[in-house]
This record gives sequence, C-alpha cells and structure tokens, in this order.
Amino acid sequence: MIRHKLLREITPLSESDCFTVFSRTKSSFDYPLHYHEEFELNFIKNAKGVKRVIGDHMEDIDDLELVLVGPNLQHTWRTHNCTSTNIQEVTIQFHKDLFGESLLSRNQLNMIRSLMEKAQRGILFSQETAKILSARLLNLGKKKGFDSILELMSILNDLSLSKDMMVLSNATFNNQEVIKYNSRRIEKVMEYINKNYQKSISLQEVAQLTNMAEAAFSRFFKNRSGL
Repeated sequence: MIRHKLLREITPLSESDCFTVFSRTKSSFDYPLHYHEEFELNFIKNAKGVKRVIGDHMEDIDDLELVLVGPNLQHTWRTHNCTSTNIQEVTIQFHKDLFGESLLSRNQLNMIRSLMEKAQRGILFSQETAKILSARLLNLGKKKGFDSILELMSILNDLSLSKDMMVLSNATFNNQEVIKYNSRRIEKVMEYINKNYQKSISLQEVAQLTNMAEAAFSRFFKNRSGL
C-alpha cells in the first residue's frame, strides 16, 4: 500500500461555477501526490512513460491517457521515463454535487450514476475512447455558458457508455497520512502554491501573503504543516 503524506489541493473552481477547464502544453509533471473534493477528468497526450498514481494503483502510461478521478482520491502523474517535450494535458474539474442525488436517481441517468460511483476508485478509459473524445475535450474550454455544461454532460454520458473502462484503485484502499491544515494562513499559502506551482515561488512571495516576516513565516509554516 502507498503511504505518503498528501497535499489537499484547494482547486480554483468557485462555488458559482459548474466546472473549470485547464488546457496546457508541458514538458514534465511535477505536482505532488494530492487530493481534492472535486471530480477530475484528465486527458493527456504525448506522454508515454509517465507514471500514473491513483490510490494504490501505479502504472506507466501510453501516448494517450483519459482518467476520471473521484473526490478525495489521491492521485498524481510523474514524469518518470517520459522524454516528450510536447505533452498536451486537459484537466476538467467539477463539483461532486454537480449532479444531485435526486437527479442521479432517475432512470435516464443510471449509467452516469454508475460512472460516478466507479470514479471513487479512479477509472482508466480505453485508448479508443480517449481518441474518439480527444477533439471534444481539447475544445471544451472554448465553449461558453449553457453550451459548455451540455457538452460536459454529453462527454460524461459517452464515457458512461464506453467499453473497456478499468477501475484502478483497490476497493479497500484508504488515503494515508493526509495533511490537514487548521490555519487560514496556511490554506491561503497552499492555494497560492497550487495555482502557481509551474513557476518559481520565493519565500518572500508567500511570506507577504500572510503579512509575516520571512523567518517568522518559515518557522510558522514548518510547525503548522509539517513540511
């Protein structure tokens, strides 16, 4: 069983939005093992050799990857043996209550309800499914308003009907040694780090967020976070 300290990610998805989309081209994966309260659909292209970690499941991925991760399930992707410098990634995060219980209980949404339940352990979709949906996933961020939520629902419906999906993490797996922060200052700093992890972040920057001197903040952060 994997035993790591976990980072609780505070995603930029606001309460007033249904979902958020991030589309980027990158040359490496360096975000640590983490979890968050939202569902996450991750599409990755040109990343053969990257190592995927979902719950207690680890595997090197192929050129095309499409995974749905449920709320509070630890996950990360690591560069590992990947040599590509043109990795395409689309990350879609949506609220765990986007589809309320009363809606999911309807017969017409049986398959989506099943999809959401399986996602609690992480779902890997087939290469064929990833290829079929790739253009729609890459273009989802360009849609606006009602059209965007209709397209997301349509994509999730297609995923729920897709063949050869594989549940990844063991049913008995539980996150271990979760880092919990009981300080709003720490939460604010971690939120800033989560949003800006791809750039170099200085001690001065994060100390200013909390209105503390650098030395004082360094001691405070270490004592409260254990990092």
